[in-house]
Amino acid sequence: MKCDVSVIIPNYNGENFIANCLESMMIQSFCEFGQMEIIVVDDCSTDASVNIIKAYKNVTLLENPVNSGFDKSVNQGILASQGKYCLLLNNDVVADPDFVKYLYLHIDDNPRVFSVSSKMIRYYERDKLDDTGDFYNIFGWGYKRGDGQSVNSHNKPTAIFSTCAGAGIYRRAVLNEIGLFDEAFFAYMEDVDISYRGLINGYKNRYEPKAVCYHIGSATTAEGQKYSPFKVQISARNNIYVVYKNMPFMQLLVNSPFLLLGFLVKYALFAKRGFGKDYAAGIKEGLKSHRKIAKIPFQLKNMRHYFFIEAQLILNVFRFIENKIGK
Repeated sequence: MKCDVSVIIPNYNGENFIANCLESMMIQSFCEFGQMEIIVVDDCSTDASVNIIKAYKNVTLLENPVNSGFDKSVNQGILASQGKYCLLLNNDVVADPDFVKYLYLHIDDNPRVFSVSSKMIRYYERDKLDDTGDFYNIFGWGYKRGDGQSVNSHNKPTAIFSTCAGAGIYRRAVLNEIGLFDEAFFAYMEDVDISYRGLINGYKNRYEPKAVCYHIGSATTAEGQKYSPFKVQISARNNIYVVYKNMPFMQLLVNSPFLLLGFLVKYALFAKRGFGKDYAAGIKEGLKSHRKIAKIPFQLKNMRHYFFIEAQLILNVFRFIENKIGK
């Protein structure tokens, strides 16, 4: 069966919001001119969410016997799907009726576009943005553009560093070329990693403001909180993985003073919030286990892409400052 878009939704204990997410997929205008399939990958939920999902006859449900993490669940969904494009959606997201259509139109317009991120709005604060594409800078800081800013801002399509895997679409042909999500990450920063790999290979990541959705945020892994010991530690570890995996030796050497400063600043900020030990533990774990990560082989043909990425890492420091001022 020809399929244009595969919507893949990882689920873990999502009984409070999975129905709203699925209902928003049932009324997508995209279905008027394209073929769409919906796959939910349940990660061994202990609540009633599986029974809720089973009530939707046109939704394919894959059930895992153990909780293996966001990345493995997403990969399972991608491998089981048939679409030309894979749209990843968190179970705590509710999408506007034209959400899939605008993501599809944007990515289908240019074969060099690897991924497209949506306009994510805070579910409980509809006047504020949640994410309009992610950025990563030379200090090793990943951040959500537009977070907390007015919902009326960021209304132009633009290039971004990384697409948020919580509500973004990816080109299957590029996934076949560069690989799927790195399951060693388990959760967090995996979308920065895969977008980074796309950039290394000369592809583009974009933002589409017409693709609107509403995000509760950290509903599954962080117990509804912006920070948790688990999230802080695993994110710190995965940041080490991103740097080691994607930067060639010379780039890593040049950037190391900035990365060290960035990690020290982050430690101070998390220590102030009571998560200093968790952040330090994550950095320690990342340094200890980074060699289990498959490093991206340096290829001379990608040299100009590395220069472009380095320029973006520097420029994104100023974008980070602008993003903070804009709140």
